[in-house]
Amino acid sequence: MVFARKSAKPKTHLSEVGLYDYAVKALGRQMRSEAELRRLMSSRVEPGARGEAAVAAVVARLKEHGYVNDQSFAETYARLRQENEKLGQRRVRQALGQRGVAPEIVGEVIESRYGQVDEGALARAHLERKRISKPRNEKETARVMRRLVAAGFSTGTIYKILRQWDVSDESLAALDNLDAEPHAEE
Repeated sequence: MVFARKSAKPKTHLSEVGLYDYAVKALGRQMRSEAELRRLMSSRVEPGARGEAAVAAVVARLKEHGYVNDQSFAETYARLRQENEKLGQRRVRQALGQRGVAPEIVGEVIESRYGQVDEGALARAHLERKRISKPRNEKETARVMRRLVAAGFSTGTIYKILRQWDVSDESLAALDNLDAEPHAEE
């Protein structure tokens, strides 16, 4: 049986006032960088110079009221990811870059947030938070390694933790061999 689609209403474009209200509500739901907010708003305005001007005017007004500040966003984002999720600096740096925060701001925030942090202790806290226990074989060792790499920790820190867990030299050598081989699934 074929179902007929409801006819889609023509998309209405928001005025500057409507766009401002939309942006404030979007920021109320989730913190966002300026670039994310611009992307979100650009789909709600008419294409072209008039739409871009409306987005720019709304962003300027939001900045004036203190609702949008990439420095503050990056600091809060990094603090929450470090304290709550126990993520490494590489992962946070990458996520902030994807969210459109300027590289200078990202570098400054990462340096101030992770400069004095013991990466090994943070990685152990991440493992504890994720309830990952000491690996018993090569397969589990590789899984722990992948999880820590994905969480943004350096391979030096990961190997140090694995050695502290008395992981066999064969398992560590197998990891080295995996790193050297090209991955078929990539």
